Amino acid sequence: MPKVFVIIHSFWGHVKTLADSVIEGLKAEGVDVTLYRVPETLPKEVLGKMYAQTYDDIPEITPDLLKEADGFLFGFGTRYGSAPAQVKAFWDHTGGLWASQALAGKYGGVFTSTSTQHGGQEHTISSFITHYVHHGILFVPLGYGCDKISGTDEVFGGGPWGAGTLSNADGSRQVSQREKDIAFYQGEHFAKTIKKAVK
Repeated sequence: MPKVFVIIHSFWGHVKTLADSVIEGLKAEGVDVTLYRVPETLPKEVLGKMYAQTYDDIPEITPDLLKEADGFLFGFGTRYGSAPAQVKAFWDHTGGLWASQALAGKYGGVFTSTSTQHGGQEHTISSFITHYVHHGILFVPLGYGCDKISGTDEVFGGGPWGAGTLSNADGSRQVSQREKDIAFYQGEHFAKTIKKAVK
């Protein structure tokens, strides 16, 4: 049975909500799933002033743990069209894995959240793929197999690069059912893809 890690950084819970749907999709296809979070770099007093959730009940991922998974889906909010510092700091600690190419041939995906409709969801995911490329990780996009990523009938996040949501600058907008469905599809699609290679 393939083993997949879902690894998040979530300030206000939007990414965590997407992760829950991604996990449901993965489990629907019968893969072994574990949820992790990247280590937080901000002090707790700063997080408190930002009304951020810390998710202390979710275990922290370490670079060495990545070797145990057949694939992983990273979820995080965007910062100026790229991953937040916490996620970058985690990947900066994977130099030893890069040197040995310990993650080469594993599978990876990404999902994200922006505060605005034009906050850079596709660019955030595309810029993150460089981490996968240098490690030899195979990126698995959504493509257009999910019909809910097409259409102009409502404002929603997500696209062929990966699932997504919109939070508003104050976090007041919650993840829509459509966005949850897209995230479920991402988990399901990722599982189906990895199962073709890992028995």
